[in-house]
Amino acid sequence: MRVLKRESVTDKVSDEGTEKTVKDDAVHLRRSIGLVPSISFIIGAVVGSGIFIAPKGVLMNSGSVGLSLLVWALCGVLSTFGALCYAELGTSFRKSSGDYTYLLETLGPLPAFLRLWIELIFIRPAVATYVSLAFGQYVVEPLFMPCAAPTVLVKLVSMLGVPFVVAVNCWSVSMATRLQVLLTFIKMFALILIIIPGIMALVNGKTENFQKDFDTDSLSLTKLPLAFYSDLYAYVGWYYLNFITEEVINPNRTIPLAIIFSMVTITMFYVLVNVAYYTMMTANELLMSDAVAVTFASRALQGVAPAIPVLVALSCLGSLNGGFFGVPRMLFVGARGGHLQAIFSMIHIRRQTPLPAVLCLYPLVIIIMVRGEIFQLINFASFSRWLFIALATLGMIIHRYRFPDHPRPFKVPLAVAVIFTTVCFFIVGLSLYSDPWNTGGSCALTLSGVPVYYLTVKKSYIPKRWKKTFNYLSLHLQIFLEVAQQEIQTY
Repeated sequence: MRVLKRESVTDKVSDEGTEKTVKDDAVHLRRSIGLVPSISFIIGAVVGSGIFIAPKGVLMNSGSVGLSLLVWALCGVLSTFGALCYAELGTSFRKSSGDYTYLLETLGPLPAFLRLWIELIFIRPAVATYVSLAFGQYVVEPLFMPCAAPTVLVKLVSMLGVPFVVAVNCWSVSMATRLQVLLTFIKMFALILIIIPGIMALVNGKTENFQKDFDTDSLSLTKLPLAFYSDLYAYVGWYYLNFITEEVINPNRTIPLAIIFSMVTITMFYVLVNVAYYTMMTANELLMSDAVAVTFASRALQGVAPAIPVLVALSCLGSLNGGFFGVPRMLFVGARGGHLQAIFSMIHIRRQTPLPAVLCLYPLVIIIMVRGEIFQLINFASFSRWLFIALATLGMIIHRYRFPDHPRPFKVPLAVAVIFTTVCFFIVGLSLYSDPWNTGGSCALTLSGVPVYYLTVKKSYIPKRWKKTFNYLSLHLQIFLEVAQQEIQTY
């Protein structure tokens, strides 16, 4: 593909210019994310709509209060195991893009391309849709209580959050980082507002909702994996820091510390929030609620109940911002490696943001937002996501065996990696039996990338006329967006 290149920055530096001056002027993604922003990035990406919506799906599929709490704790431990594996991967392979890089380095280009393919055409648009719909739900529903909010209005409001986040991430990396830190503090404050009255009521003897906490009459082994899926979605985001490794300051230290602190904090808060929910609401009341936090606030926080939906909506916005900050880096690195059009590997020459990669996600989100049931979106997207996470950690184990001398600044115990990989494959396999329609469709959509890989990447069979058209459009798009190729290697 033909691309325009800037005049070499070295040509613009006088004899007195230093290497630092050259690097400051060059087009590249800067290392500007320290420990606190890294922690905020993980917590902000994880704590979003999941903790306010997933309790319904977890309880529905687990069948009892006690078992649902156990699922929340186990998913926290499992996610922590996975995060520790990714801490090793992130310090062993210094490129951004997370799973894509790890699959490329350990299992080869085809699995890496399939991960990139399914992330671009479905996972990120579906997850962003899920979070956006939650944002709209919590903004609109309080205005219509006790009646149901109009679906059309919820979707219209949901569409407002996406362009805001896209604009911030296109404008400035530092602005997106500061927004993430701010929204993380706001969402943790919202969780504390829920935890304190619930725990106080429990201490004062309000335990009637826990009398039959492990009632197994409604338990179904075929539905239990879906409870883990709904719950694991609430923990989704612990791997997003690995998407931006090239922008993290001292990643060998920052990534492990940020992951460990974040996951311990999130797991503790999630379990306590669910205990608070069940203290103030019966199981049936929770299942009947479309906005669990709003129902909880109307009972336990009557004085500040109107503020809870606003806080939850801001929490969803933080999760949306984390996704739109991290995932474009996967597209950016994939294009840099030749698996996508070169335009997606370009950076704005003044803003220093991966502008084309951020913008390409927006229309896909809007398309999926027009249709789709919220819980179906979780199940549909979860299959491919967890399959590739399992493959990435399996690749880590294989890479350890094949290359024992490869530098690994942080090394997770082998037992942790084996347990996490085994459980992920078990849940993915069982989900095909429990929900064959959605998970089978997700599997088929993932495999649809195989012919695309062999026709467009492995050996290009694209007609010359099409190539000429693509190159023409890309060239003019590059000029219009004011973007250029990265000029300094950052890994």
